[in-house]
Amino acid sequence: MIEIPKHSQFSIHNIPFGIFSTSKKSPRVGVAVGNHILDLTAVAQQHIFEFDPTVFEQEVLNDFISLGKEITQKVRTDIQSWLQDDSSILAGNPQFFIKQSDARMHMPVCIGDYTDFYSSMEHATNVGKMFRDPEHALLPNWKHIPVGYHGRASSVVVSGTPICRPKGQTLAPEGPVFGPTQRLDFELEMGFITGRNTSLGESISTQKAEEYIFGMVLLNDWSARDIQKWEYVPLGPFLAKNFASHISPWVVTLEALAPFKVAGPSQNPKVLPYLEYEGKKNYNINLEVGITPENSHEKIVCRSNFKYMYWNMAQQLAHHSVNGCNIRVGDLYGSGTISGQDPHSYGSMLELAWMGTQPLTMNDNTARKFIHDGDTVTLRGYAQKDDIRVGFGEVSTKILPPQS
Repeated sequence: MIEIPKHSQFSIHNIPFGIFSTSKKSPRVGVAVGNHILDLTAVAQQHIFEFDPTVFEQEVLNDFISLGKEITQKVRTDIQSWLQDDSSILAGNPQFFIKQSDARMHMPVCIGDYTDFYSSMEHATNVGKMFRDPEHALLPNWKHIPVGYHGRASSVVVSGTPICRPKGQTLAPEGPVFGPTQRLDFELEMGFITGRNTSLGESISTQKAEEYIFGMVLLNDWSARDIQKWEYVPLGPFLAKNFASHISPWVVTLEALAPFKVAGPSQNPKVLPYLEYEGKKNYNINLEVGITPENSHEKIVCRSNFKYMYWNMAQQLAHHSVNGCNIRVGDLYGSGTISGQDPHSYGSMLELAWMGTQPLTMNDNTARKFIHDGDTVTLRGYAQKDDIRVGFGEVSTKILPPQS
Protein backbone atom coordinates (compact mmCIF):
# COMPACT_ATOMS: atom_id res chain seq x y z
CA MET A 1 0.00 0.00 0.00
CA ILE A 2 1.27 3.51 -0.72
CA GLU A 3 2.27 5.77 2.15
CA ILE A 4 0.33 9.00 2.70
CA PRO A 5 2.50 11.77 4.19
CA LYS A 6 1.32 12.81 7.66
CA HIS A 7 0.34 16.36 6.75
CA SER A 8 -0.85 15.68 3.21
CA GLN A 9 -3.78 17.74 1.94
CA PHE A 10 -4.92 14.60 0.16
CA SER A 11 -5.31 12.51 3.28
CA ILE A 12 -7.53 9.48 3.68
CA HIS A 13 -10.16 11.90 5.00
CA ASN A 14 -10.29 13.70 1.65
CA ILE A 15 -10.49 11.44 -1.44
CA PRO A 16 -11.13 14.18 -4.04
CA PHE A 17 -11.97 13.34 -7.65
CA GLY A 18 -10.32 14.72 -10.79
CA ILE A 19 -9.26 14.00 -14.36
CA PHE A 20 -5.64 13.09 -15.11
CA SER A 21 -3.52 11.69 -17.92
CA THR A 22 0.03 10.46 -18.41
CA SER A 23 2.21 9.71 -21.42
CA LYS A 24 0.68 6.22 -21.42
CA LYS A 25 -2.82 6.88 -20.09
CA SER A 26 -5.52 8.96 -21.77
CA PRO A 27 -7.57 11.41 -19.63
CA ARG A 28 -9.61 9.53 -17.07
CA VAL A 29 -11.03 9.70 -13.54
CA GLY A 30 -8.65 9.49 -10.62
CA VAL A 31 -8.52 10.17 -6.91
CA ALA A 32 -5.76 12.10 -5.14
CA VAL A 33 -4.17 10.02 -2.37
CA GLY A 34 -1.15 11.62 -0.76
CA ASN A 35 1.40 12.28 -3.49
CA HIS A 36 -0.25 9.75 -5.81
CA ILE A 37 -3.32 9.36 -7.99
CA LEU A 38 -5.47 6.25 -7.78
CA ASP A 39 -6.45 5.26 -11.34
CA LEU A 40 -10.13 4.33 -11.07
CA THR A 41 -10.23 2.99 -14.62
CA ALA A 42 -7.61 0.41 -13.67
CA VAL A 43 -9.42 -0.45 -10.44
CA ALA A 44 -12.73 -0.83 -12.30
CA GLN A 45 -11.17 -3.50 -14.54
CA GLN A 46 -11.25 -5.77 -11.49
CA HIS A 47 -15.07 -5.85 -11.81
CA ILE A 48 -15.76 -4.62 -8.29
CA PHE A 49 -18.23 -1.82 -9.05
CA GLU A 50 -21.96 -2.46 -9.44
CA PHE A 51 -22.45 0.24 -12.06
CA ASP A 52 -21.17 0.92 -15.56
CA PRO A 53 -17.40 1.33 -15.01
CA THR A 54 -16.96 3.26 -18.27
CA VAL A 55 -17.85 6.42 -16.32
CA PHE A 56 -14.22 6.31 -15.12
CA GLU A 57 -12.95 6.35 -18.72
CA GLN A 58 -14.54 9.71 -19.50
CA GLU A 59 -12.61 12.97 -19.88
CA VAL A 60 -14.83 14.77 -17.35
CA LEU A 61 -16.52 13.78 -14.09
CA ASN A 62 -20.06 14.61 -15.23
CA ASP A 63 -21.16 11.03 -15.94
CA PHE A 64 -19.73 9.79 -12.64
CA ILE A 65 -21.35 12.64 -10.69
CA SER A 66 -24.66 11.93 -12.43
CA LEU A 67 -24.78 8.50 -10.77
CA GLY A 68 -25.91 10.28 -7.62
CA LYS A 69 -24.51 10.67 -4.14
CA GLU A 70 -25.57 7.22 -2.99
CA ILE A 71 -23.12 5.74 -5.49
CA THR A 72 -20.39 8.40 -5.60
CA GLN A 73 -20.09 8.49 -1.82
CA LYS A 74 -19.95 4.70 -1.63
CA VAL A 75 -17.03 4.81 -4.06
CA ARG A 76 -15.34 7.33 -1.78
CA THR A 77 -15.93 5.35 1.43
CA ASP A 78 -14.91 2.09 -0.28
CA ILE A 79 -11.60 3.67 -1.28
CA GLN A 80 -11.09 4.85 2.29
CA SER A 81 -11.68 1.29 3.54
CA TRP A 82 -9.40 -0.26 0.93
CA LEU A 83 -6.57 2.13 1.82
CA GLN A 84 -6.71 0.90 5.42
CA ASP A 85 -6.93 -2.83 4.62
CA ASP A 86 -3.72 -4.67 3.78
CA SER A 87 -5.76 -7.42 2.15
CA SER A 88 -7.88 -5.14 -0.04
CA ILE A 89 -7.85 -4.90 -3.80
CA LEU A 90 -5.42 -1.97 -3.60
CA ALA A 91 -2.83 -3.92 -1.62
CA GLY A 92 -0.13 -5.47 -3.75
CA ASN A 93 -1.26 -3.58 -6.87
CA PRO A 94 1.09 -0.60 -7.18
CA GLN A 95 0.12 -0.26 -10.85
CA PHE A 96 -3.15 1.29 -9.68
CA PHE A 97 -1.21 4.32 -8.41
CA ILE A 98 0.56 7.04 -10.39
CA LYS A 99 2.77 9.73 -8.94
CA GLN A 100 1.10 13.12 -9.19
CA SER A 101 4.39 14.50 -10.51
CA ASP A 102 4.10 12.11 -13.49
CA ALA A 103 0.55 13.16 -14.38
CA ARG A 104 -1.10 16.04 -16.13
CA MET A 105 -4.33 17.39 -14.68
CA HIS A 106 -7.31 18.44 -16.80
CA MET A 107 -10.59 20.30 -16.33
CA PRO A 108 -12.51 18.11 -13.87
CA VAL A 109 -15.99 18.82 -15.24
CA CYS A 110 -17.70 20.05 -18.38
CA ILE A 111 -19.20 23.32 -17.16
CA GLY A 112 -22.49 24.09 -18.85
CA ASP A 113 -23.18 27.27 -16.91
CA TYR A 114 -21.20 29.47 -14.54
CA THR A 115 -22.66 31.89 -11.99
CA ASP A 116 -20.58 34.17 -9.78
CA PHE A 117 -21.95 35.57 -6.53
CA TYR A 118 -20.94 38.60 -4.47
CA SER A 119 -21.33 37.20 -0.97
CA SER A 120 -18.54 38.58 1.23
CA MET A 121 -19.83 41.55 3.21
CA GLU A 122 -16.29 42.75 3.89
CA HIS A 123 -15.44 42.70 0.17
CA ALA A 124 -18.69 44.40 -0.84
CA THR A 125 -18.18 47.03 1.86
CA ASN A 126 -14.60 47.72 0.74
CA VAL A 127 -15.69 48.13 -2.87
CA GLY A 128 -18.55 50.39 -1.80
CA LYS A 129 -16.19 52.59 0.21
CA MET A 130 -13.87 52.96 -2.79
CA PHE A 131 -16.43 53.62 -5.46
CA ARG A 132 -19.52 54.95 -3.64
CA ASP A 133 -20.46 56.63 -0.38
CA PRO A 134 -18.26 55.29 2.47
CA GLU A 135 -21.14 55.91 4.88
CA HIS A 136 -23.50 53.78 2.77
CA ALA A 137 -21.08 51.30 1.23
CA LEU A 138 -23.55 48.45 0.74
CA LEU A 139 -26.27 48.80 -1.86
CA PRO A 140 -29.84 48.64 -0.45
CA ASN A 141 -30.48 45.08 -1.73
CA TRP A 142 -27.20 43.50 -0.59
CA LYS A 143 -28.38 42.14 2.78
CA HIS A 144 -31.64 40.89 1.28
CA ILE A 145 -30.49 38.77 -1.68
CA PRO A 146 -27.34 36.83 -2.61
CA VAL A 147 -26.30 39.10 -5.48
CA GLY A 148 -24.82 37.33 -8.51
CA TYR A 149 -24.31 37.45 -12.26
CA HIS A 150 -24.01 34.90 -15.05
CA GLY A 151 -20.39 34.40 -16.12
CA ARG A 152 -18.79 32.80 -19.15
CA ALA A 153 -18.42 29.01 -18.85
CA SER A 154 -16.26 28.61 -21.98
CA SER A 155 -13.36 30.57 -20.48
CA VAL A 156 -13.18 28.64 -17.20
CA VAL A 157 -9.88 26.74 -17.35
CA VAL A 158 -7.84 24.50 -15.08
CA SER A 159 -4.88 25.46 -12.92
CA GLY A 160 -1.63 25.84 -14.84
CA THR A 161 -3.23 27.33 -17.95
CA PRO A 162 -1.44 30.64 -18.73
CA ILE A 163 -3.50 33.60 -19.90
CA CYS A 164 -2.66 36.70 -21.90
CA ARG A 165 -3.38 40.14 -20.51
CA PRO A 166 -6.83 41.06 -21.82
CA LYS A 167 -7.62 44.14 -23.89
CA GLY A 168 -10.70 46.31 -23.95
CA GLN A 169 -12.13 49.80 -23.61
CA THR A 170 -11.26 52.01 -20.66
CA LEU A 171 -12.06 55.62 -19.90
CA ALA A 172 -9.16 58.07 -20.15
CA PRO A 173 -9.35 61.85 -19.53
CA GLU A 174 -9.73 62.42 -23.24
CA GLY A 175 -12.48 59.81 -23.58
CA PRO A 176 -12.75 56.05 -24.29
CA VAL A 177 -9.52 54.32 -25.40
CA PHE A 178 -8.69 50.76 -26.40
CA GLY A 179 -5.74 48.73 -25.16
CA PRO A 180 -4.47 46.18 -22.61
CA THR A 181 -5.86 46.46 -19.10
CA GLN A 182 -3.59 48.28 -16.67
CA ARG A 183 -5.47 46.94 -13.66
CA LEU A 184 -5.43 43.16 -13.90
CA ASP A 185 -6.60 41.63 -10.64
CA PHE A 186 -7.11 38.22 -9.06
CA GLU A 187 -10.15 37.34 -6.97
CA LEU A 188 -9.81 34.74 -4.23
CA GLU A 189 -12.93 32.59 -4.38
CA MET A 190 -14.29 29.13 -3.74
CA GLY A 191 -16.58 27.42 -6.22
CA PHE A 192 -19.15 24.66 -5.83
CA ILE A 193 -20.25 22.19 -8.49
CA THR A 194 -23.79 20.88 -8.70
CA GLY A 195 -24.40 17.15 -8.93
CA ARG A 196 -28.09 16.86 -9.82
CA ASN A 197 -30.34 18.22 -12.54
CA THR A 198 -33.56 20.09 -11.94
CA SER A 199 -36.41 20.75 -14.32
CA LEU A 200 -37.33 24.20 -15.57
CA GLY A 201 -39.70 25.68 -13.00
CA GLU A 202 -38.34 23.62 -10.10
CA SER A 203 -36.85 25.30 -7.02
CA ILE A 204 -34.36 24.05 -4.43
CA SER A 205 -34.84 24.82 -0.74
CA THR A 206 -32.01 25.72 1.62
CA GLN A 207 -32.84 22.50 3.48
CA LYS A 208 -32.19 20.36 0.41
CA ALA A 209 -29.46 22.42 -1.26
CA GLU A 210 -26.57 20.28 -0.04
CA GLU A 211 -28.15 17.25 -1.74
CA TYR A 212 -27.53 19.07 -5.03
CA ILE A 213 -23.91 20.07 -4.38
CA PHE A 214 -21.31 17.47 -5.33
CA GLY A 215 -18.18 19.28 -4.20
CA MET A 216 -15.96 22.33 -4.18
CA VAL A 217 -12.90 23.77 -5.92
CA LEU A 218 -10.65 26.79 -5.53
CA LEU A 219 -11.56 29.56 -7.96
CA ASN A 220 -9.65 32.58 -9.25
CA ASP A 221 -12.14 34.82 -11.02
CA TRP A 222 -9.85 37.22 -12.87
CA SER A 223 -10.90 40.84 -13.28
CA ALA A 224 -9.78 43.81 -15.38
CA ARG A 225 -10.71 46.65 -13.04
CA ASP A 226 -10.31 49.54 -15.45
CA ILE A 227 -12.40 47.82 -18.12
CA GLN A 228 -14.94 46.90 -15.45
CA LYS A 229 -15.26 50.48 -14.20
CA TRP A 230 -16.13 51.77 -17.67
CA GLU A 231 -18.50 49.02 -18.78
CA TYR A 232 -20.43 47.82 -15.72
CA VAL A 233 -23.21 50.44 -15.82
CA PRO A 234 -26.00 49.54 -16.40
CA LEU A 235 -25.84 45.75 -16.85
CA GLY A 236 -22.80 44.71 -14.80
CA PRO A 237 -19.57 42.85 -15.65
CA PHE A 238 -18.85 41.79 -19.23
CA LEU A 239 -15.41 41.89 -20.89
CA ALA A 240 -13.77 42.67 -17.56
CA LYS A 241 -14.70 39.18 -16.34
CA ASN A 242 -15.22 36.81 -19.24
CA PHE A 243 -11.62 36.45 -20.47
CA ALA A 244 -10.64 33.76 -17.93
CA SER A 245 -11.46 32.11 -14.62
CA HIS A 246 -9.27 29.34 -13.15
CA ILE A 247 -10.27 26.40 -10.97
CA SER A 248 -8.23 23.80 -9.10
CA PRO A 249 -8.20 20.31 -10.67
CA TRP A 250 -9.40 18.29 -7.67
CA VAL A 251 -13.06 18.40 -6.63
CA VAL A 252 -13.36 17.96 -2.86
CA THR A 253 -16.70 16.39 -1.98
CA LEU A 254 -19.08 18.15 0.38
CA GLU A 255 -19.00 15.07 2.60
CA ALA A 256 -15.23 15.40 3.06
CA LEU A 257 -15.80 18.96 4.26
CA ALA A 258 -18.54 18.07 6.76
CA PRO A 259 -16.18 18.10 9.81
CA PHE A 260 -15.36 21.74 9.10
CA LYS A 261 -18.86 23.19 9.19
CA VAL A 262 -19.22 26.34 11.28
CA ALA A 263 -21.89 28.92 11.97
CA GLY A 264 -21.98 31.87 9.60
CA PRO A 265 -22.27 35.57 10.43
CA SER A 266 -25.50 36.84 11.92
CA GLN A 267 -27.81 38.03 9.14
CA ASN A 268 -29.57 41.26 9.98
CA PRO A 269 -32.13 42.27 8.78
CA LYS A 270 -33.93 38.96 8.83
CA VAL A 271 -33.98 37.27 5.43
CA LEU A 272 -37.14 36.25 3.62
CA PRO A 273 -38.48 32.75 4.44
CA TYR A 274 -37.09 31.01 1.34
CA LEU A 275 -33.56 32.07 2.41
CA GLU A 276 -33.89 30.96 6.02
CA TYR A 277 -31.87 27.91 7.00
CA GLU A 278 -31.08 25.70 9.97
CA GLY A 279 -27.76 24.38 11.21
CA LYS A 280 -24.18 25.26 10.30
CA LYS A 281 -23.79 26.12 6.61
CA ASN A 282 -20.41 27.89 6.48
CA TYR A 283 -17.07 26.07 6.22
CA ASN A 284 -13.78 26.77 7.99
CA ILE A 285 -11.35 26.61 5.06
CA ASN A 286 -7.98 28.36 5.30
CA LEU A 287 -7.05 30.24 2.13
CA GLU A 288 -3.98 32.08 0.90
CA VAL A 289 -2.74 33.86 -2.21
CA GLY A 290 0.86 34.15 -3.36
CA ILE A 291 2.38 36.28 -6.14
CA THR A 292 5.62 35.15 -7.80
CA PRO A 293 7.25 37.72 -10.09
CA GLU A 294 9.24 36.29 -12.97
CA ASN A 295 12.73 35.19 -11.80
CA SER A 296 11.88 35.81 -8.15
CA HIS A 297 10.37 34.12 -5.11
CA GLU A 298 6.76 33.98 -4.02
CA LYS A 299 5.28 36.58 -1.70
CA ILE A 300 2.18 35.60 0.28
CA VAL A 301 -0.10 38.63 0.01
CA CYS A 302 -3.33 37.32 1.48
CA ARG A 303 -4.47 34.89 4.17
CA SER A 304 -8.22 34.53 4.47
CA ASN A 305 -10.96 32.01 5.26
CA PHE A 306 -14.14 30.81 3.57
CA LYS A 307 -16.01 30.99 6.91
CA TYR A 308 -16.32 34.77 6.52
CA MET A 309 -18.99 34.55 3.81
CA TYR A 310 -22.24 36.38 4.67
CA TRP A 311 -24.33 34.35 2.21
CA ASN A 312 -23.73 30.57 2.30
CA MET A 313 -23.92 28.05 -0.53
CA ALA A 314 -27.36 26.76 0.48
CA GLN A 315 -28.77 30.28 0.28
CA GLN A 316 -27.01 30.95 -3.01
CA LEU A 317 -28.47 27.83 -4.64
CA ALA A 318 -31.92 28.44 -3.18
CA HIS A 319 -31.94 32.00 -4.51
CA HIS A 320 -30.54 30.95 -7.90
CA SER A 321 -33.37 28.46 -8.41
CA VAL A 322 -36.27 30.19 -6.64
CA ASN A 323 -37.55 31.63 -9.92
CA GLY A 324 -37.55 28.19 -11.55
CA CYS A 325 -34.11 28.45 -13.19
CA ASN A 326 -32.98 24.89 -13.87
CA ILE A 327 -29.54 23.67 -12.80
CA ARG A 328 -27.44 20.90 -14.30
CA VAL A 329 -24.71 18.48 -13.31
CA GLY A 330 -21.35 20.20 -13.63
CA ASP A 331 -22.56 23.78 -13.29
CA LEU A 332 -20.09 26.02 -11.43
CA TYR A 333 -21.04 28.64 -8.83
CA GLY A 334 -18.46 31.10 -7.52
CA SER A 335 -18.61 32.46 -3.99
CA GLY A 336 -17.48 35.94 -4.91
CA THR A 337 -14.27 37.47 -3.58
CA ILE A 338 -13.52 36.25 -0.05
CA SER A 339 -12.31 38.99 2.28
CA GLY A 340 -12.11 39.17 6.05
CA GLN A 341 -11.95 42.16 8.38
CA ASP A 342 -8.13 42.17 8.61
CA PRO A 343 -6.51 44.02 5.67
CA HIS A 344 -4.19 41.03 5.16
CA SER A 345 -7.28 38.88 4.54
CA TYR A 346 -8.56 40.94 1.62
CA GLY A 347 -9.07 38.70 -1.40
CA SER A 348 -8.11 41.01 -4.28
CA MET A 349 -5.39 43.46 -5.25
CA LEU A 350 -8.08 46.15 -5.51
CA GLU A 351 -8.45 45.90 -1.74
CA LEU A 352 -4.93 44.85 -0.70
CA ALA A 353 -3.37 47.85 -2.47
CA TRP A 354 -6.52 49.93 -1.85
CA MET A 355 -7.14 50.92 -5.46
CA GLY A 356 -3.42 51.47 -6.05
CA THR A 357 -2.82 53.90 -3.19
CA GLN A 358 -0.95 51.37 -1.00
CA PRO A 359 1.28 49.25 -3.32
CA LEU A 360 2.56 45.88 -2.12
CA THR A 361 6.30 45.18 -2.24
CA MET A 362 7.33 41.83 -3.72
CA ASN A 363 10.41 39.81 -2.74
CA ASP A 364 12.34 41.27 -5.67
CA ASN A 365 11.56 44.78 -4.32
CA THR A 366 9.18 45.59 -7.18
CA ALA A 367 5.84 47.15 -6.23
CA ARG A 368 2.39 45.89 -7.15
CA LYS A 369 -0.75 47.95 -7.45
CA PHE A 370 -2.18 45.24 -9.71
CA ILE A 371 -0.80 42.13 -11.46
CA HIS A 372 2.15 42.46 -13.88
CA ASP A 373 3.02 40.43 -16.98
CA GLY A 374 5.23 37.51 -15.95
CA ASP A 375 3.62 37.24 -12.50
CA THR A 376 2.33 33.87 -11.35
CA VAL A 377 -0.63 34.03 -8.98
CA THR A 378 -1.32 30.98 -6.82
CA LEU A 379 -4.34 30.27 -4.61
CA ARG A 380 -4.22 27.51 -1.97
CA GLY A 381 -6.75 26.15 0.47
CA TYR A 382 -7.13 23.52 3.18
CA ALA A 383 -9.30 22.70 6.19
CA GLN A 384 -7.87 21.39 9.46
CA LYS A 385 -9.54 20.04 12.59
CA ASP A 386 -7.45 18.09 15.09
CA ASP A 387 -5.71 15.41 13.00
CA ILE A 388 -8.15 15.67 10.08
CA ARG A 389 -6.75 17.63 7.14
CA VAL A 390 -8.53 18.10 3.83
CA GLY A 391 -6.96 20.23 1.12
CA PHE A 392 -7.69 21.50 -2.36
CA GLY A 393 -4.13 21.76 -3.65
CA GLU A 394 -3.69 24.95 -5.59
CA VAL A 395 -4.79 26.93 -8.62
CA SER A 396 -1.89 28.70 -10.29
CA THR A 397 -1.73 31.01 -13.30
CA LYS A 398 1.05 32.84 -15.14
CA ILE A 399 0.22 36.11 -16.86
CA LEU A 400 1.57 36.53 -20.38
CA PRO A 401 1.81 39.80 -22.34
CA PRO A 402 -1.24 40.76 -24.43
CA GLN A 403 -1.57 39.17 -27.82
CA SER A 404 -0.68 41.46 -30.72
